[in-house]
Amino acid sequence: MAVSKKKQPSFGILYVVVTGAYPAIKVHEFIKLAQEVGWSVCTIASPQATRFINTSQIERITKRPIRSEYKQPGTSDMFPKADAVIAIPTSFNTVNKWATGIADTLATSILCEYLGKGTPIGAVLWPGTDLGKHPAYAKNRSLLKEYGVEILFEPESYSFEQNFPWKEALSNFQRFIEQRMNSSNLGENNAIAVSIKQPA
Repeated sequence: MAVSKKKQPSFGILYVVVTGAYPAIKVHEFIKLAQEVGWSVCTIASPQATRFINTSQIERITKRPIRSEYKQPGTSDMFPKADAVIAIPTSFNTVNKWATGIADTLATSILCEYLGKGTPIGAVLWPGTDLGKHPAYAKNRSLLKEYGVEILFEPESYSFEQNFPWKEALSNFQRFIEQRMNSSNLGENNAIAVSIKQPA
């Protein structure tokens, strides 16, 4: 008698927006984890992120092309609409653009668009070393909070180049999604940044 496989629950379409920060070289690890818990992943990469990621590897994992450029006028969108979005890793440059509404790449356009829609959005911030000390960065993080983004950033907890917290990021993102699914005030917060916590 054949043993039936347990069907994986589906959370829907997740846009993984990858920006030009060093941990992007291993973002495929996050994508695999997200698919394992039931997300159908579409990957959007900023132009700088394409220098870090393994495009063919990610396309094999997701069975979808990676988008990094705007589609041609008159052509249909190759991705379905997102049920949730996560920017991972989120670079210094992306935080500053996102907060001020600069949509000069497909990646920042997606983040700005879905923030405006009120779609659940997560972001794991990685500003680099001294870049994160720039006063504009602190100001724009505060702006994102005002817009409904909840950011918990603990750079002292990790050596990000060696130990980027992919599993912890997904775990916190999943908790956020479940809270949004169970909440009666879904439009109250437009976005949330995944908290980075020290693993137990």
